Amino acid sequence: MKLVQHLLDSKGTEIISIVQEASVYDAIKLMAERGVGSLLVMDGDELKGIVTERDYARKVIIKGRSSESTQVHEIMTIDLVTTTGAQTVNECMTIMSEKRIRHLPVMSGKEVVGLISIGDLVQAIISDQQEEIEQLENYISG
Repeated sequence: MKLVQHLLDSKGTEIISIVQEASVYDAIKLMAERGVGSLLVMDGDELKGIVTERDYARKVIIKGRSSESTQVHEIMTIDLVTTTGAQTVNECMTIMSEKRIRHLPVMSGKEVVGLISIGDLVQAIISDQQEEIEQLENYISG
């Protein structure tokens, strides 16, 4: 079974982040420019939270707040669930399903080393299944 570290090795470890004092408008703009659904909120090397499109929809749009005058720290999630490179894809899928979250920061001690999404996990599971099918076909055909 694939480990989170294997995912990071193939997808890369780039961390797209924003500071907590930034406006929500700037956060959403950065997400759109980079084609991502979340940003890690960092203070230097310290992980402070995560802000997602879901946070924006539920805590800004629905409440009629202004994206320009609302700061990231006002809507970010601070009670974070994280993982390590040693956890398996299946373990992370279980965590994300139970917690109803779509993104997991990957930590090595207190250092952020990457971010994985539910899409990354689904892609890894499909890839594993395809490899297994090919192996079984090769075994059967001799």
